[in-house]
Amino acid sequence: MQAYDNIIIGGGHNGLICATYLAQKGQSVLLLEATDTLGGLASTREFHPGFRVPVAHSLSHFSETIVKQLNLLDHGYKPSKDTLDTIGLNLDGEHVVVSGEQVTGVSSSDQKTYADYLALLKRFAKMLKPFWLKTMPRIGDNSFPDLMTFGQLGLKLRLLGKKDMGEFMRVATLPARDLMDENFDNEILKAMLSWDGLIGSKMAPRSPNATVLNMLYRMSGQHHGAHSLPEGGIENLVNALHNAALDAGVTVQTRALVKRIVIEGDTTGLAATGVELADGTLINGARVVSSADPKQTFLNLVGAKNLEIGFTNRINRLRCDGYVAKLHLALDGAPKFTGIETPNGRMIIAPKLDAIEFAFDDAKYGQYSQSPVMEIIVPSVKDQSLAPAGKQVLSAHVMYVPHTLKGGWTEEAHQHLYQRLIETLESYAPGIGQQIIHGELLTPADLEQTYHLTGGHWHHAELSMDQMLMMRPTYEAAQYSTPIPGLYLCGAGSHPGGGLMGGPGHNAAKEIIGAKK
Repeated sequence: MQAYDNIIIGGGHNGLICATYLAQKGQSVLLLEATDTLGGLASTREFHPGFRVPVAHSLSHFSETIVKQLNLLDHGYKPSKDTLDTIGLNLDGEHVVVSGEQVTGVSSSDQKTYADYLALLKRFAKMLKPFWLKTMPRIGDNSFPDLMTFGQLGLKLRLLGKKDMGEFMRVATLPARDLMDENFDNEILKAMLSWDGLIGSKMAPRSPNATVLNMLYRMSGQHHGAHSLPEGGIENLVNALHNAALDAGVTVQTRALVKRIVIEGDTTGLAATGVELADGTLINGARVVSSADPKQTFLNLVGAKNLEIGFTNRINRLRCDGYVAKLHLALDGAPKFTGIETPNGRMIIAPKLDAIEFAFDDAKYGQYSQSPVMEIIVPSVKDQSLAPAGKQVLSAHVMYVPHTLKGGWTEEAHQHLYQRLIETLESYAPGIGQQIIHGELLTPADLEQTYHLTGGHWHHAELSMDQMLMMRPTYEAAQYSTPIPGLYLCGAGSHPGGGLMGGPGHNAAKEIIGAKK
């Protein structure tokens, strides 16, 4: 029977990162991916002959530390030197544009306020940045490393100065609505600046939780939250991670669906000793490391019978209903958005904060909005390999589409939402409906089925204060180790969370390497 030091479940970016760090330390690693491609939501899929696009369609905060430590540049990664402008679309073509540290299409007062606002948030994001790549201390643990982490956080706060420290404590958990209303007048600007604190979540501008903290998390990257596309698109990053894993000695198997994590033991205790694949193959491992979401890992692969009932109940209560659908369009040419010469930026359809809030209200009650809000890019403008010559791909994240639709996701419901999305796009890009060769709509329920992702939630579990930091996904599993000896987590359901950042994979590997010493 095959045996490895580590068996990694899931070939998303976090699984690849964790596997490579472990292999670099001389450990044998087998990475198992259920589908035929690596990358998870970042994998590039052909949705129509010749037309390809990933679900995760841009980068905003992938860790430069991981790029350096895994030598991704030597393995083919080509990060973009430029960022995408973020464009708040206006029906009359008078758009609001955020480009780097500048904003246009708003009053001089909002322009000045934006400069001050961005400078302050950059300071806060810089203060938090080191802690995204650290294991959060256990609750009640007074070990020296954990005390040092708390001490470093306290020092970072003190270095902000008394005034800014107080401001950080005030704004970190503010609803996005409050932060925007107290700073800006322009409605489109307020909506587009809120977007990155909300995308992928089950929160709205008025939600009294962690939307501002999520914004700071996304600002931890090299470009302070501005989005970009590597040369060759997101596929370039996934290929570089794959190449780095292979070069380090990782064994990668695709189309290898894990049926269960093998748990063995007696009255003295249980331990993870390997996995069983769907075809019945048994593989032994000194450690099993799951990048699958926590519910998938514990409830489906481990099984409640192997867990303490209180822990099982906490996992059951994790909020992980996805609220983002994905729209892919194969177009016979570049869409012509009113007032935009070339669609080479990231475009937001959200005319005001209330439009976002009302769409959320609809989803909360199992409906989708008749006035959808969405984020759009045309990635084939920068990466021509995604579409045949002369053709284009449009990729859109549609917020507040419920995983569980009232009445169910029937073909009729799919088609009705699809048509409503095209009608909305037509308002901003007249004639786009006539350009469509093929369209694909993936609801959260579709994402769940396609990517083996509970609830279809991007982040595996909601990024909210009770499911973040030393509570992610829950205590007893928030430091990547779990109540089952030999079983670790390395996916987006662990600290610091989801998005194409890589922190969970990095942090889990460091914990495993440290535990082995």
